[in-house]
Amino acid sequence: MWIFTIVGFAIVALAHVAPGRFVLDAMAGDRAVWHMPADSPPTVYLTYDDGPNPTTTPDLLDVLAREEVHATFFLIDRHVTEETAPIIRRMFAEGHAVALHSATRGYMLLSPAELARTLTSAADRIESLAGTRPCRAFRPHAGWRGGEMYAGLRQIDYKLVGWGWMLWDWNWFRARTAESIFARMAARASAGDIIVIHDGDESAPRRDQRQTVDATARLIPALRARGLGFGTVCQNGG
Repeated sequence: MWIFTIVGFAIVALAHVAPGRFVLDAMAGDRAVWHMPADSPPTVYLTYDDGPNPTTTPDLLDVLAREEVHATFFLIDRHVTEETAPIIRRMFAEGHAVALHSATRGYMLLSPAELARTLTSAADRIESLAGTRPCRAFRPHAGWRGGEMYAGLRQIDYKLVGWGWMLWDWNWFRARTAESIFARMAARASAGDIIVIHDGDESAPRRDQRQTVDATARLIPALRARGLGFGTVCQNGG
């Protein structure tokens, strides 16, 4: 009996924290986006979390501009300031998508109404400082989510955007490096995959994430050589 209890508990836990589409996401239908349609031409989706970061994001935008690639930036509300507003305006001006991120797993504990108010307030701040409203996409910190979160997203017609299995820059308790990011993603990415890389840090908004800039500069040509193009997760509406 205890085996079934443990298995049941594990399934419930994974539904809330699995680093990929799982039970709750299947129940949420198209409110949950963990993979984009396999369009023609084949397309992958570069997404960047925890910015905007004055130390790193401008250099990353330079790389994307040079390569003529559009990406999606998931911004943390408290990192959206008068100082970083010009960076966000540049994101919009250069054709990138801007969406919402959270700096804490605590968003999973908010009531649907509280989450809806929190995300609406964050979108209002971006619009007031940068002049353009972000798209209706939200990525929870570390992917922690629950039924109440999906209910809150439904209230404001937002989608939860995850990522492709293993297509993120987590380096298993070691420092992130450009080489580890490149090696993991260059070989695994395929059409429709959502890739996650961090241009910021939720606890250190100015920490240099040079590995992200260098990895992106290598990753784009490598994926192009495999016949893949690039898109944003908001390009089909939202």
